[in-house]
Amino acid sequence: MTFTYPSIRTRLEDGVLSATLDAGPLNLLGVDLVRDLVSLVDTLYADSGDVRVLVIDSASPDYFSAHVDLSAVPQYTSEAAKAGGPGDASLGMFLHRLARVPVITIAKVRGRARGGGNELALACDMIFAARDSAVFGQFESGTGALPGAGGTQHLSRRLGRTRAMEVIVGADDFDADLAERYGWINRSLPDTELDGFVERLAQRIASFPPEGVKAAKRAINDLTLAEPAHVRSDAAMFQALISLPETRERLAYLTDHGLQTLGSLERDLGKAVAEFRR
Repeated sequence: MTFTYPSIRTRLEDGVLSATLDAGPLNLLGVDLVRDLVSLVDTLYADSGDVRVLVIDSASPDYFSAHVDLSAVPQYTSEAAKAGGPGDASLGMFLHRLARVPVITIAKVRGRARGGGNELALACDMIFAARDSAVFGQFESGTGALPGAGGTQHLSRRLGRTRAMEVIVGADDFDADLAERYGWINRSLPDTELDGFVERLAQRIASFPPEGVKAAKRAINDLTLAEPAHVRSDAAMFQALISLPETRERLAYLTDHGLQTLGSLERDLGKAVAEFRR
């Protein structure tokens, strides 16, 4: 069993597989990164072998994953569809599959995790974040869409109705401390402590008998994860909304002002979506 991918750097040690996203400075969820994530997850379903825990982090200190590649929605959706069956052609259903992968998954977040990048983190079993740099957000409502890859489902369950409304409809950025307080993530930790904490926890879990850990994960997932039909519904609504004229107009405005490029707009995207001017 090998874990070699163009856009993900991997290292397996003592049952812990580290998967570092390395798909450019923004780590956009586009064709390459989605293709490699699908391959990684398929391998773990086929035979997790010596892997007990998967830790996902980023090669970029500023972006865990900025969001999906909005210039390549049909293309990355086609890659995501390879992970599912008929009717499951969506990033949301791939991330739902990730949430049920038969190993424990931990997102270790530095920098910005917005939109699909936040939904990738939410699909993991746990999220730990650097207090100094981590930013979380679902900005889709600010463009006329909605979170279409599981964000609505996860956040409603974790945060409760009113806070999920604030996060999703408000479309703003949240720092790691507030995300922890809301129940969005497990813990906000100083950057200097993040690696050591996650490493100790991952190695601790990897040292336990695997069948008991897998059984516990299945039981918790059965109680807490959304039904596939709800994930499919969100994905279909996202696809419909991004084709509306007003949504296209807002995305075009953001693109003209620096969306999907390194610069101030991506750094402060929660602020930028509220500054649209015709």
